[in-house]
Amino acid sequence: MISADKPSTDEWVAQGQARDLIQEKPNKTWRSYIWDTFDKSPEERRFLTKLDAAVLTFASLGYFIKYLDQNNINSAFVSGMKEDLSLYGNQLNYMTTAWTVGYVIGEVPSNMVLTKVRPSIWIPAMEVLWGILTMLLSRCTKASHLYALRFFIGLAESTFYPGMQYIIGSWYRKDELAKRSCIFHTSSALGTMFSGYLMASVYHLDGMSGFKGWQWLFIMDGVITLPVAIAGYFFLPDLPDNTKAWYLKPEERAFAKKRMELEGRKARQPYTKAKFAKILSSWRIYLLSLLYILFNNGNSSAVPVFQQYLKASKDPKYGVSEINTYPTGTSAVQVVTTLAYAWSSDSFLKGARWPPIVFGGVMNIISSGSLAVWNIPEGWRWACYYLAGFGGGLSGLCFAWAHEICTEDNEERAIVVGTMNEMAYILQAWLPLLVWQQVDAPEYHKGFVTVSCLSALLILTAFAVRYMHRRQLTSRGRQTRAASDSDESEGQISDIPKL
Repeated sequence: MISADKPSTDEWVAQGQARDLIQEKPNKTWRSYIWDTFDKSPEERRFLTKLDAAVLTFASLGYFIKYLDQNNINSAFVSGMKEDLSLYGNQLNYMTTAWTVGYVIGEVPSNMVLTKVRPSIWIPAMEVLWGILTMLLSRCTKASHLYALRFFIGLAESTFYPGMQYIIGSWYRKDELAKRSCIFHTSSALGTMFSGYLMASVYHLDGMSGFKGWQWLFIMDGVITLPVAIAGYFFLPDLPDNTKAWYLKPEERAFAKKRMELEGRKARQPYTKAKFAKILSSWRIYLLSLLYILFNNGNSSAVPVFQQYLKASKDPKYGVSEINTYPTGTSAVQVVTTLAYAWSSDSFLKGARWPPIVFGGVMNIISSGSLAVWNIPEGWRWACYYLAGFGGGLSGLCFAWAHEICTEDNEERAIVVGTMNEMAYILQAWLPLLVWQQVDAPEYHKGFVTVSCLSALLILTAFAVRYMHRRQLTSRGRQTRAASDSDESEGQISDIPKL
């Protein structure tokens, strides 16, 4: 076990306060449907306010810039880069694949590093790196330059999303987790939206200082990234068992440990062969990875489908500003539905994660199935592009579910979360080359059919995960009762006087 220093007198006092103030099951009223801290003690509320201000702010800003830097290639492509660099084949697909390969390679190793190295050092360092590399995209003159830089940007960005999901799962309880995970995830949609708005704005800088408008997009994205990355060194609180956050008092650090103890979320342990064997022989890593693979690839985010539809339109003809701003409505729908899923799952659905996942899958089938037909009324086509946002906000729920299912093993939780994201992007590395080929734009018949099929499989997998999780909870309950009965029997035997 990872060693810990002997608690000081102050820490013993703090641990006593935590036992008195942190409830195993808080008494909930209608106020918790609005925000979960309202029914908790003033001391725990203050702690959670600090934690939200630090973790959620950094996570959301960091994921915002991560998606900004990940998706700026799409905005740049339809805003002059295609013509300036003569990218008339499938180069956009190859750029996406180069990024995905780097992302896939880095995810699981990075999450393993986070169980040994302070997140407040590792994650901000990688953010600084990808911010610099993003600015260098503005100097590319060949597709091969773009491929190389996109690979290393993906490698650096692989640390962030699975890493922050692991950190969020290390601090928050079940009735808090989905909201935080989904608030974190909404920043991806905001990043996609802002990339379109930013491209529409910087396009007017075209020619300034010798740079094209699309080159200014990369420069501005890098400038936005660096301050957020540097802030991470000071505000990211690491993990409950090794935090040195300057804004948390000793009793609040004790709160963090007690809260995770009540959730059954285990502290860090060494990696051993037995641990790896246990993780790899469990259903959890395989079924949860399949769930996320189907969600992550069951959408059209691999290519700018709405933007390319607008760009291809002849009557009416859309300008650069309209091409970049109209599709942001899909991201707006995703933001609203993501938050609705989170609040409903944490409140009246009583922690159930599968109902919103099934609903999102059904909406994907409706929108993508209609677009696969293509010859549909124009108003319904536009509606389907926007309705696609209903299926984009399920990531936080998938990870919240994974944290709860893997709560009894910290290292399994870190590896499963990293593997879910990694396996999803392994498929994303090659699937767009087959079904989202640039030469098929804007109809993308194969792509929309694929989304419909993957969404149907997502629904079936969600039910399978629910079934296996219920079996796991039933088995765990039996073991707990058996251990309790055994303890009682031993206690009764010890009470018999010795003759």
